[in-house]
Amino acid sequence: MDNKGGPFLLVLVLVSSLLLCNNVSSMPTCPSGPFTCRVPLGELFDRAVILSDYIHNLSAEMFNEFDRRYTHGRGFITKAINGCHTSLLPTPEDKEQAQKIHYEDLLNLVLTVLRSWNEPLYHLVTEVRGLQETPGTQESLGMPETLGTQQAPDGILTKAIEIEERNKQLAEGMEKIIEQVQTGARRNEPYPTWLGFPSLQVADEDTRLSAFYNLLHCLRRDSHKIDNYLKLLKCQIIYDSNC
Repeated sequence: MDNKGGPFLLVLVLVSSLLLCNNVSSMPTCPSGPFTCRVPLGELFDRAVILSDYIHNLSAEMFNEFDRRYTHGRGFITKAINGCHTSLLPTPEDKEQAQKIHYEDLLNLVLTVLRSWNEPLYHLVTEVRGLQETPGTQESLGMPETLGTQQAPDGILTKAIEIEERNKQLAEGMEKIIEQVQTGARRNEPYPTWLGFPSLQVADEDTRLSAFYNLLHCLRRDSHKIDNYLKLLKCQIIYDSNC
């Protein structure tokens, strides 16, 4: 983890450890992991908000680093705006829209979005890890770097690995929250399929860069939405909207 992510990860570990130790007297044992104990709903939300905030910060840093190093000025943003695989999900765009959705529906929507990122994050880690470093010909001539001439910085791979793991943990946490909150039968909402994997492997440099850019842009967008939804849900459910 680079210096930017290190302090935030330390806070995450410390807070998760403290929460894990509190209010578990009813359980003789408490397995390791951020969401494995039967803990009060308020603490589950505390952990979820901490994780979602952490994931969003990492995804924003990763996107900015990739954009600065490879794609700045190429105009990829115009293609990425409506190109997210989660765009078909009815996700509210702001707080006012989110407040109009029943909290159980919004909880299930958060879990659906998280699950829809399992495959893209796996392939993102695999493809970034597989980039091979070669002599920086373009860089030495003052030309922009490309994925074919320079290995992605270690920080991007480190963040991608971290986000993949934390996304799984957050999804597990959402399942625990839904178990305590949801009335009636448990719903398993279908999540949209990601079809971007072939574009990450094409030989054409612009197409490949655009695919990476789009994926990181969508990850930043969705992680921001999830972070906002969870903070709103915590306010509604734990504090009866008095926050």
